[in-house]
Amino acid sequence: MYRSHNCGELNASNINTEVTLAGWVQKSRDKGFMNWVDLRDRYGITQLIFDESRTDKTVFELAKTLGREFVIQVKGTVIEREAKNKNISTGEIEILVSELTILNTALTPPFTIEDETDGGEDIRMKYRYLDIRRNPVKNSLLFRHKVAMEVRKYLSDLDFCEVETPYLIKSTPEGARDFVVPSRMNEGQFYALPQSPQTFKQLLMVGGMDKYFQIVKCFRDEDLRADRQPEFTQIDCEMAFVEQEDILNIFEGLTRHLLKEIKGIEVDKFPRITYDYAMKTYGNDKPDIRFGMKFGELNEFAQHKEFPVFNAAELVVGIAVPGAGNYTRKEIDGLIEWVKRPQVGASGMVYVKCNEDGTYKSSVDKFYDQDDLTNWAKATEANPGDMIFVLSGPANKTRAQLSALRMELATRLGLRNPEEFAPLWVVDFPLLELDEESGRYHAMHHPFTSPKPEDMALLETEPGKVRANAYDMVLNGNEIGGGSIRIHDKATQQLMFKYLGFTEEEAKAQFGFLMDAFQFGAPPHGGLAFGLDRLVAILGGQETIRDFIAFPKNNSGRDVMIDAPAAIDDAQLKELRIKVDIA
Repeated sequence: MYRSHNCGELNASNINTEVTLAGWVQKSRDKGFMNWVDLRDRYGITQLIFDESRTDKTVFELAKTLGREFVIQVKGTVIEREAKNKNISTGEIEILVSELTILNTALTPPFTIEDETDGGEDIRMKYRYLDIRRNPVKNSLLFRHKVAMEVRKYLSDLDFCEVETPYLIKSTPEGARDFVVPSRMNEGQFYALPQSPQTFKQLLMVGGMDKYFQIVKCFRDEDLRADRQPEFTQIDCEMAFVEQEDILNIFEGLTRHLLKEIKGIEVDKFPRITYDYAMKTYGNDKPDIRFGMKFGELNEFAQHKEFPVFNAAELVVGIAVPGAGNYTRKEIDGLIEWVKRPQVGASGMVYVKCNEDGTYKSSVDKFYDQDDLTNWAKATEANPGDMIFVLSGPANKTRAQLSALRMELATRLGLRNPEEFAPLWVVDFPLLELDEESGRYHAMHHPFTSPKPEDMALLETEPGKVRANAYDMVLNGNEIGGGSIRIHDKATQQLMFKYLGFTEEEAKAQFGFLMDAFQFGAPPHGGLAFGLDRLVAILGGQETIRDFIAFPKNNSGRDVMIDAPAAIDDAQLKELRIKVDIA
C-alpha cells in the first residue's frame, strides 16, 4: 500500500503509531539541522519532520531536494508537535520520517497551489488539473457531489427510476442552436446533441416508467456568460398521472431536503406568484425576494402634468430604496450614469428624496408638488429616509431596466446575503410569445407544453393571452428549475404545432415519432428540470458556476486546457465527406 492513512486523519490519538503517507509537497522549511515539509492530499495536510539528529542521513539529505508539488511517499512515527496549529485537523502531531521515496518530481507550478493564489483565471483554466488541487475548487467539486447524492437519495426514496437517454439524437427546434455531429455511416446526415432529454422522457412515460429522473448532460450552442456553459447538467424528471400541484409539492420537498441536508436551513414557505405579477412587481420572471423594493407604477400620478418625458411614456415606474435618502449628488449622478450604460439602456432617471420630516425633494420639483410626490411615495411604499428612483419608456424595456437597477442597488446595500435562501414558484406563464421581427409566435417554453384547459378557446382569437400549464422555481433571483404539464394527445399536439407555424409535413418530419407514440395510449404526464450547476453554485454561496464544474469552458466556449474545439485533419474530413469553407 502507498499509504496507511490519508493526510487529514491523524491526530493525538495516533501518537507513537507507525504510518505510511503519500501525497504532494505543499511547501518545505529548511532550517539546516531541521527540515519541515507539509504533505498534502485531498483530505488535508500533515507536517513531516526530518531531524538531523534522529533521521537517517541519506533520507535527511534527500528531503532537502524536495520541490513544490513533488509526489512522495514517507514512512515514519506520529509524534507530538511542539508548535501546534489549531487551524488544521492534524495540527497536534507531525511525522518523524524514517523512509522517503520520491514517486515523481514536478516542475514549478505556474501559480501557487494555495487557497489564495497568485494565478489569474486564464492561467488557472489552462492548468485546471493544478487548480483542482486548491481547496476552493476541490471543495466545490466535493460539494457538488454531496448535492447530487442527496438528489439521488430523495428521488429514489420516492420510487423515481434513473434512466439514461441517448446523446446522439435528431435535431429538433427547442429554442437554442444545436451542436451537430456528422455520421460517417450515414453519408450527409448528422446527429444533434440534446438540448434536453425532453422527448425521450415523454416517451418513457408512454412506456409506463411512471417516475423518471436523470442527472444528465445537455448541450446548447449559445452565447456564454458566468452562469452559462455550452454543456451543462440538469436534474431531469418526469411523472405520469400527475397534475401541476403534484409536481410542485414533490420538488418543493426536494428543495427543502437539500436546504436542510446541505445548509442546515429549514424553509417553510414557497410563495407562488403569477408571471404577470412577477413582471409588474419585479420586472423579471425570476425575482429575488430576499429584499423589497417592489415596483410602483406611477402613470396615474406622473402623467398629464407638464413633464413631457413622462407624458410620452407607456410606463412610468419607480422603486423605493431603503435608507438611501442620504445619498450625495455624486452618488445619485453615478447611478444615473449606471442606468445609461448600453447594458441597461435607460436615457435618464428621476429621483425623489424622502426627507425625515415627511417632505420630498426631487429632480422634477418644477413639475410636481408635494401632493404628487406623496402619491409616488405611497405607490412605491417609500418611508422617510428612503430614495425613490423612477424610470419611464416602453413598458417591457423599462421594467427590465428598473429590474437591473433594483438588483444592482441590492448588491451595493448588502441585501443579497448568500446564506439566506428565498425560494418561490412563478406560474401561469404565457404559452406563446410573439417574435416581433418574424411576426410569428414561438413557444415560451417548448412546443410540448400544455395550455391551460380554460384558455384553449383563446388559441383561435387571442393566442398571446393563452396561459401555459408551466412553472419555474426561483431561488435568490435565479431560475433553478422549470417544467410543465405536457400535451399527451395527438390532436392537441397537432394544434400546437399549427399555431407555432409548422406545416403538417414539417411537424411529422420533426416529431413524427412522438406523435405516433401518443396514439398508443399516452398517459397524462408532466415534469421539471433543475439546473444542477446553478443550484449547486447558489447553495455554495457563489454567483458563478465554473468552480463547481471540473473542466469548464471559457466565455468563448473553449477548453483552453486541451485546446478544444480544434481543426480535424483532411483524412477525417474526407471520410466524413465534409468540406470546410471558411470565408
